[in-house]
Amino acid sequence: MKRAMNLMAAAILTASSSMVFAQTDLSLWYHGAGNDKEKSVLTGIINDFNGSQDDWKVNLAEFPQESYNESVVAAALSGKLPDILDVDGPLMPNWAWSKYLTPLEITDEDVKDFLPGTIGRYDGKIYSVGLWDAAVALFARKSVLEKHELRIPTLDKPWSLDEFNTAINTLKMDKDFEYPLDLGLAWKGEWYAYAFGPLLQSWGGDLMDVEKPTAEGVLNGDEAMAFGEWWQNLFTKKLVPGTSQDGADRETGFLDGKYAMQWNGNWAALAALEKFGDDLLFLPAPDMGKGPKIGAASWQFGVSGSSKNQKGANDFIRFAMQDKYLANFSNATGLIPATAAAAKMTENYKEGGKLSVFYALTDKQATKRAVTPAYNVATLEFEKALSDIANGADVADTLDAATDAINKDLEKNKNYK
Repeated sequence: MKRAMNLMAAAILTASSSMVFAQTDLSLWYHGAGNDKEKSVLTGIINDFNGSQDDWKVNLAEFPQESYNESVVAAALSGKLPDILDVDGPLMPNWAWSKYLTPLEITDEDVKDFLPGTIGRYDGKIYSVGLWDAAVALFARKSVLEKHELRIPTLDKPWSLDEFNTAINTLKMDKDFEYPLDLGLAWKGEWYAYAFGPLLQSWGGDLMDVEKPTAEGVLNGDEAMAFGEWWQNLFTKKLVPGTSQDGADRETGFLDGKYAMQWNGNWAALAALEKFGDDLLFLPAPDMGKGPKIGAASWQFGVSGSSKNQKGANDFIRFAMQDKYLANFSNATGLIPATAAAAKMTENYKEGGKLSVFYALTDKQATKRAVTPAYNVATLEFEKALSDIANGADVADTLDAATDAINKDLEKNKNYK
């Protein structure tokens, strides 16, 4: 009898201990399936978080980036969203409006040191936080610019539109290159709004006026028309490769000497540095008249609106925001750390680091794409318009058509109010 009672007491004690230390599962969906470097860092954060407390256990599910957004929409329709979502920055307002996401339990004070592009705000609330950002620059070679006596622009004094045009046309005369500039039209989808939308904004146009809201007079206004004419001229004069550019040429054309300059991101910087060393320059965006601008806001973490474990999801995101994890992401991937403190902890973005110029570019030139639930449609219309204009379509008719399509979407959705 005594032995039986002892066994029963031990069983009760074991069960009690299990109940005390049982962790509630939290599901996290991530867009980077196949990216081993990102997975390694994210898994490290998850393991650290799971081991730091007894309440929550994050479980990672990875998706290919190409199908991730569709998977989220399908899950939302079937009521099966995870607790923590990965969301592309410019798409966040639509997901917030659609109730896929709920505001974070994170304050302005919590993110005061973060780069603006890493914080997803909509309707006055913070919905998402990114651990890194990306930046675009003009890749060029010092020896090539000096050969043609072209001024090397700086962050404080970028090229003007006239200087940029002069540089492109001058480099076209150099028979060492097939094209003076590569814009990367082999890449489709979000690359257009991310890489070329800021050029439109620098002209004084935009995808739409999010306050009114309307695209009328903004995507088809005088400034946007001038941008469209300039854009088409690049292809008419064969100053840049067109929409049929081969993907391999986009990846290695600048490295192989086919292109004198290339509009590309910091993710491609290390390979270019390895090829050209001290001869390589990362130049700021040109000023088309309304200030130099590059894209901002990349992938970020948010909490799903249907999560029953929102406290735990917020706890994880807050945990992941530590500078050491921002630095780890940067060291592993080459992407820009979200804070200056984290940048100092990295090899490439610390003062004097090989890629420190990209942190400065992001801090000074980064501009968010239109912050509106209508962005999902606007970005598709912008891509189609720029592609059609590059292929010779009438500029005014094309921009008017894109404007009408965006406004019809606004009307259909009652301005997303």
